[in-house]
Amino acid sequence: MQIIVAGAGIVGVSCAIWLQRAGHDVTIVDRAGPASGTSHGNAGVLAAAAIVPVTTPGLIWKAPGMLLNKDAPLFLKWSYLPKLIPFLAKYLTYTTDKHVDYYSLAMATLLQDSADQHIALAKGTPAKAFIGTEDYCFGYATKADFEADSYGWSKRKNAGYVYDVVDAKTYAAYDPTYGDAFEVVVRCKHHGRISDPGKYVQALADHFVDQGGKLQIQEITDIDVTDGAITALKTKDGDLTADRIVFALGPWSKKIAHKLGVKVPLESERGYHIEFTNPSQMPKSPMMVASGKFVITPMDGRLRAAGVVEFGGLEKGPSRAPFDLLKRQVNKVLPDLEYDDIVEWMGHRPAPADSLPLIGANDAGGKSYSAFGHQHVGLTGGPKTGRIIADLVSGTKPNIDLAPFDPRKYAVR
Repeated sequence: MQIIVAGAGIVGVSCAIWLQRAGHDVTIVDRAGPASGTSHGNAGVLAAAAIVPVTTPGLIWKAPGMLLNKDAPLFLKWSYLPKLIPFLAKYLTYTTDKHVDYYSLAMATLLQDSADQHIALAKGTPAKAFIGTEDYCFGYATKADFEADSYGWSKRKNAGYVYDVVDAKTYAAYDPTYGDAFEVVVRCKHHGRISDPGKYVQALADHFVDQGGKLQIQEITDIDVTDGAITALKTKDGDLTADRIVFALGPWSKKIAHKLGVKVPLESERGYHIEFTNPSQMPKSPMMVASGKFVITPMDGRLRAAGVVEFGGLEKGPSRAPFDLLKRQVNKVLPDLEYDDIVEWMGHRPAPADSLPLIGANDAGGKSYSAFGHQHVGLTGGPKTGRIIADLVSGTKPNIDLAPFDPRKYAVR
């Protein structure tokens, strides 16, 4: 079949490659090109154990205090609050233990083999050089801080994840970079990292084109819909049609999804990173600094600190406070760090109210498919999402339960 994949981030490129390998004629359409957004700016971690959502029990009471605390990793552009209220009202209904369990078990099926999925996706391509299989670590300043986080670790354990809890001295024998900054470090096994996310996705996209795929730089402005099914993509250069269309536009997917009757409550969860070029210290593994909910990741020639949650929509520019917080937090755990330059970046992560990505057909006839809404784990879950979409389009039943990710759960009935 002729297939259009709308979006050239890691999810879209993964869909395109697996569809191409299944024998389809595939075109990627994107307004800026491969990895121009969050697929470039993410933390670079294959976070297979990221199965605990932000919406844990008690968030509704903690959030106001976090928003007023300049050292908390939650930010809000207050001028955006009136537009955000309907989403927040829905978002906060998911702060229950029941939903955390539902989310965790569903996401485990999507994420648990993420390193293997990336290796399979990149096999035979130059992109494989960017994949590492290091542990993903969580650093806690005190034992009490670790114990206070027991809720999340119990959920990961219940889902079958393997991790080691070590003291500072034991971790320092593996990597002395952090000195005594952490009293407890949790090492999550069977994870990994991408040493340059932007170049990685670009290398995958180049491979896709080398194999006969087409990449068109065009902005999708609208869609035509007849009887609930899409008939064309509208661009400034004319209409685009195909046998099947896959939407992997991240937070920009909302308008199209709603027009297709997939009324998903979705917001942009703005993420930030700062990057130190030619750093004097280079840790061995990605480290989640638990106190600031951000990740320090070693990359090719630079050190990236990425994280923070800010609600502020798609239109407004970056805020100063998240960058300043990241700098303070890095200085706290790496006080002797020297570097040549520092780069700041802000991007958009698609966050559905229930935190579950949408993966599957938008209509009963399977004319179009959704592959977006991965919030913090687009890089981690992208390759498997692409494989699932390719199976669905080709008429093969995937071997996981897709009900939690079904776009039609939001269909207007």
